[in-house]
Amino acid sequence: MTIKDSLYPSIAASLAKDGYIVLTNFLPSQIMQQLYDHVIALPNESFNQARVGSKNNLQLNKKVRNDKSLWLCDQHPIEKSYLAIMEECRIQLNKRLFLGIQHFEAHFSYYKTGAFYQRHIDSFQGQSHRIVSSVFYLNPGWSNENGGELILYEPDSDNILCTITPHFGTMVLFLSEEFPHEVLPTKYDRYSIAGWFHTNNITD
Repeated sequence: MTIKDSLYPSIAASLAKDGYIVLTNFLPSQIMQQLYDHVIALPNESFNQARVGSKNNLQLNKKVRNDKSLWLCDQHPIEKSYLAIMEECRIQLNKRLFLGIQHFEAHFSYYKTGAFYQRHIDSFQGQSHRIVSSVFYLNPGWSNENGGELILYEPDSDNILCTITPHFGTMVLFLSEEFPHEVLPTKYDRYSIAGWFHTNNITD
């Protein structure tokens, strides 16, 4: 099972024109449910406190972010399925946009009640291999009043470009170097899969 082929032209067109796209019901419902069932069944101790900085300079700073993460791998069937879908997405993005993406990595993100991530950028120009960022949400029944929104800002600006509520099945894709963004404090436990398409196999 994979995403509809008809989505790829609109994804490529939006990334080329606007630099980002927000998609609803990105995956088949069966896969979305399996991902959700899997992540909520994981023991809390499986998640690590998320850090800030690059691979060689990671720091724990709960004033900047206090979410937790767990990297996906291909040893669990549903994680393997998600990575395979995003691998196909990598191929299609390269085919249409010639981005030279060679690798995709992702982790589950777990925001406990009250957790947040202050404004940041995923890829500093000339200092990272991240090209396109992705966030896929796993929150059935989420309402607009529950908080935890993703805020995308216009490049080099404090103007808000887009506010995304983390509804179940929503996927956000955006150019990693272009858009500062933040996660507002959540009022309930919140799950997602954050991912990055790289130009090579060296991860940040």
